[in-house]
Amino acid sequence: MAAVTTTTDLEYDPYDHDTIVNPHPLFRRMRESTPLYYNEKHDFFAVSRFDDIEKVLLNRDVFISRKGVTLDILKSDMEIPKGTVIFEDPPAHTIHRALLSRMFTPRRVSSLEPEIRRLCANLLDPLVGAGGFDMVADLGSQVPMRVISMLVGIPEGDQETVRDHFQGQRREGEGADGSSLSGDIFADYIDWRVEHPSDDIMTQLLYAEFEDEDGETRRLSRDEVLAYVNIVAAAGNETTRILIGWSGKLLAEHPDQRRLLVETPALVGNAIEEILRYEPNTLQNCRYAVADVELCGQTVPAESIVATLTPSGNRDEGHFEDSDRFDVTRKADRHLTFGFGSHYCLGQALARLEGRIALEEVLKRFPEWDLDDTGGKFMHFTDMRGYDSLPVVTA
Repeated sequence: MAAVTTTTDLEYDPYDHDTIVNPHPLFRRMRESTPLYYNEKHDFFAVSRFDDIEKVLLNRDVFISRKGVTLDILKSDMEIPKGTVIFEDPPAHTIHRALLSRMFTPRRVSSLEPEIRRLCANLLDPLVGAGGFDMVADLGSQVPMRVISMLVGIPEGDQETVRDHFQGQRREGEGADGSSLSGDIFADYIDWRVEHPSDDIMTQLLYAEFEDEDGETRRLSRDEVLAYVNIVAAAGNETTRILIGWSGKLLAEHPDQRRLLVETPALVGNAIEEILRYEPNTLQNCRYAVADVELCGQTVPAESIVATLTPSGNRDEGHFEDSDRFDVTRKADRHLTFGFGSHYCLGQALARLEGRIALEEVLKRFPEWDLDDTGGKFMHFTDMRGYDSLPVVTA
């Protein structure tokens, strides 16, 4: 294996706003000329081709998750709270993921459709005739927050506070002491549920029994429950909010595709897959290499951080024909937006359901819309990108 060469005129900086707003031209160049990229300033490698991303995400023996999966957390070297499932490796991850998957069965998720549709109708009906609304503030920030809070067991009066807590953490950055992962904001709710069990995820986690990695049959500790609830609530708020924002943006920019959905509503589910492929909420997923490893014919040394560039893999010409074209009829179900392998997003079915219903209900009431002149407010972090605000103008 050859040592990594760094001679290139490309510069990929996940902290640069202008790059992240539209990374696709840069990522195309990386796929073509520098499929293994090294950023000397921030000391990380990046892979941009679909097959190489898949290789990293599937090789759990070399590319571990327990030190963190975002660049900020990996750089901070923080201690990850036990029970933070997305930052675990086998055997703990296998056991804990299986426990959490009980709360997101296909039957449980599909049963939520009538309630999600009523919620969308209640949010959108008052906006008819108003001349416009904010696709994120009025819809994207409301639907996932209400749904995941209901599932977790957050009282309605506290749901916006919980959502704003996570959005505030994103703006301020991850705490280097691990406080952003601890779930302390849920402590009072957990303590209440001990004495007042209910039909929600908090209660199920408190009383579920499982065999841990040491062969002991037990329940989760209080700290583990807090970490579980924290990661579920955070992911449940963020992913669908960003998806709904991109739906509004892309269908405003591609009115022919929007008209096709109005004429053929059965395509909306397929359109959600294309939106997820074309503009994923995830910028990159990171892993820590515990041994020397070959990537793209070169050697990545042990103790390196490797970033997998989701938007780049989703537009890899080797996997998606005419990959820069937005096409709601495309069969794009094998994209990387929800990850790959054993860390595949546990809540992906719920995110897809919420995104589909939200778009269906928008199109029923607003078959046409344009972006407001302000252009909205774009947000990005080292691992996510999307809109905090997206005003649209309607007839």
